[in-house]
Amino acid sequence: MAITKKQSTDLSGVPTKSKISRGGLAKQVFEYAPAPESIDHVKIQPRYGLFIGGRMVEPHSKKRFPTINPATESKLAEVVDADEVDVDHAVKAADKAFDSWARLSPSRRARYLFRISRLLQERSRELAVVETMDGGKPIKESRDVDIPLSAAHFFYYAGWADKLEWAFPNRKPRPLGVAGQVIPWNFPLLMLAWKIAPALAAGNTVVLKPAETTPLSAMVFAEICMQAELPPGVVNIVTGAGKTGSLVVSHPDVKKVAFTGSTEVGKSIQRAIAGSGKRLTLELGGKAANIVFDDAPLDQAVEGIVNGIYFNQGHVCCAGSRLLVQESIAEPLLEKLKRRLSTLRLGDPLDKNTDIGAINSRAQLEKIQGLVESGIEEGAELYQPECVLPARGFWFPPSLFTNVSQSYRIAREEIFGPVLSVLTFRTPNEAVEKANNTPYGLSAGVWTDKGSRILWMAERMRAGVVWANTFNRFDPSSPFGGYKESGFGREGGVHGLLPYLELN
Repeated sequence: MAITKKQSTDLSGVPTKSKISRGGLAKQVFEYAPAPESIDHVKIQPRYGLFIGGRMVEPHSKKRFPTINPATESKLAEVVDADEVDVDHAVKAADKAFDSWARLSPSRRARYLFRISRLLQERSRELAVVETMDGGKPIKESRDVDIPLSAAHFFYYAGWADKLEWAFPNRKPRPLGVAGQVIPWNFPLLMLAWKIAPALAAGNTVVLKPAETTPLSAMVFAEICMQAELPPGVVNIVTGAGKTGSLVVSHPDVKKVAFTGSTEVGKSIQRAIAGSGKRLTLELGGKAANIVFDDAPLDQAVEGIVNGIYFNQGHVCCAGSRLLVQESIAEPLLEKLKRRLSTLRLGDPLDKNTDIGAINSRAQLEKIQGLVESGIEEGAELYQPECVLPARGFWFPPSLFTNVSQSYRIAREEIFGPVLSVLTFRTPNEAVEKANNTPYGLSAGVWTDKGSRILWMAERMRAGVVWANTFNRFDPSSPFGGYKESGFGREGGVHGLLPYLELN
């Protein structure tokens, strides 16, 4: 069993005295007064319909399911499990709106995107709370990362809406039509922005299906679309499980499919639409290597490692879940890393002091637990800091495995949780071989004091993004995407417009 002691406490309960951790490192646990974010300004409806044709409508489907707060297991709202009729209505509304939206002057399209960006900023506190309550991530991450980046993406692509002919000189860019978009539960609003903003800037209309466990920020976004007076049918949002998503991507009037999620589902989508002529971009799983050389600044690297794997409870497709450390510095680095893990605060996601929030769902928690068990059974050594887990909700402590072989499941499979596998290397060539020894190719990190080594490594890494002396840095102007089983196509930057345009 994983060394995880579950004790009854309220969400803000934190031990406050000095202790000795399992690893033998002295640690001081400082007391933090509870600092919960207010939820008084947030109004979550008990039941939601579907956003079709510019308004909330009653669905054809009679099936509904609850969306819950993973930190408390309490029901937040009920949403629709949209059926084939509902999806068809949404696609037809988008198709009807396409001609007028595509003919609208690009500067006017830009105004709508600017307006949406501004409304996201104005409602940022509300959106941050909704994102945290529905998904379990710490409020400081929703507030400081997810919402600002979402607004920034709409702002960025608003700037491109009337400059497409400058972006692609000597070509005539034209929109494709209706884009069917399916997004994951780890960054609900940010993934929505990554998908919708470039599609609208290019002149397309959208049918979006949010993840079944995190639909609420998409419902708030529907309100923002109405507030921005976006023309009816330009954006349509249908909720539901995997079946609803498959109905969206397979609809004959959908011309472009964009999916972010698991590799298995991405492969099934690719098979389903093969030969249909639909454009497709996939952003799938990852098993990123975070590589630390002996000349790296260790304290800075430790912060990058923590940000790379424990940010958003490890629910990040590009998480640095494999740490490759040069042998000569493995011992001091691990000592510093374990000490840093002992300072991470797990608890109420709405508390501004919280570093580790709740796991998104029971199913995801069971997957993490199963892979951690496999690591122990295969012979890896597990370290977990002393951690009091709340009695209710879905929780898993920050975890670290040493003595990991490349053949172990924890080194090969995407865990999608706060679990780090540590391996060592001796030479740069060995680091490249181990880093590339994965079916995935989404991201990687390199920590070294030598600029020439950074460039040498980046040339040889089969990863869509390589961060140097940092990790998990995103910007709307920078393209993001993967190789191999991490998918294809790019989102962000000018590259993010290409999948939504036909260039003549």
